[in-house]
Amino acid sequence: MDILQQMFERAKSHPQRIVLPEGDEPRTLEAANIILRDQVANLILIGPKQKILDMAADKGYEYISKAEIFDPQTNAKVEEYAHLLYELRKAKGMTEEEALKKAHDPLYLGCLMIKAGDADGELAGARGTTADTIRPAFQILKTKPGVGIVSGAFLMFTPATELGERGFLVFADCAVNPCPNAQELAQIAISTAQTARTLAGIEPRVAMLSFSTKGSAKHELVDKVTEATRLAKEMAPYLMLDGELQADAALVEKVGQLKAPGSQVAGKANVLVFPDLQAGNIGYKLVERFSGANAIGPILQGIAAPVNDLSRGCKVQDIVQMIIITANQAIG
Repeated sequence: MDILQQMFERAKSHPQRIVLPEGDEPRTLEAANIILRDQVANLILIGPKQKILDMAADKGYEYISKAEIFDPQTNAKVEEYAHLLYELRKAKGMTEEEALKKAHDPLYLGCLMIKAGDADGELAGARGTTADTIRPAFQILKTKPGVGIVSGAFLMFTPATELGERGFLVFADCAVNPCPNAQELAQIAISTAQTARTLAGIEPRVAMLSFSTKGSAKHELVDKVTEATRLAKEMAPYLMLDGELQADAALVEKVGQLKAPGSQVAGKANVLVFPDLQAGNIGYKLVERFSGANAIGPILQGIAAPVNDLSRGCKVQDIVQMIIITANQAIG
């Protein structure tokens, strides 16, 4: 059974409550119908109830009737969520009036549902920006204990079965942080290892990438990766993690043995942590285009509860996959 099928079966066996703040967005609604048809998750659609029902009827989406539809304009419970937001943010200067206005915003409402224990995860972004999705999560859910940074990982399914985990790898950070410092890079590495373990069920072997392998080059950029490696090992001594490694030393066994003899990771890495966002974003796109890899993500890491972001150019299948991934993150 491949990794995507494993995630599908796991989500189906442990149904999670996933909130979709863009409930009346056409691709999202179609994806929701597929998820509900396959009984993969319990869905909460936020949006105008009658509009959602009319859209579903027009398209023949018969399974939308199984979703909970939360209309912030008519559902009285929005006031409870507004009070929760006020209590969470009053120390930051938020007034009750502002909290009530924010609670009508589907992206804030979705995070408030999770905070209140009424949902397990959220997926949005089909018509909004990453910043719009992440901001309420930062303010309401915050980050996991011991993690001060949110990052974005991609699941990479490549045809190069001799690399990674039979061609499967996890890349990060490819979506959020332009230039993480050593402490942040260490946290990204640990979060990405957890993503690999939770979603793919694999034992992560984490490579901290650089243009140097074990001191082969001297530069402050290399020093950052070396320090991040040291910090990550200190924070998570149980992890198989090594650096700094060039990409070929991380992935190709013969090169790894030559450049980093004795390393548990060199030549065997299945998790690649890039030194900055430019490298990560360029790297995953090059692999995707040159090798025909299937890149799924970004999967947001480090938030106290699963909140994921979509590309505005996403397809229905992308949304289906990301709902399944969000559900798997919620299962833990």
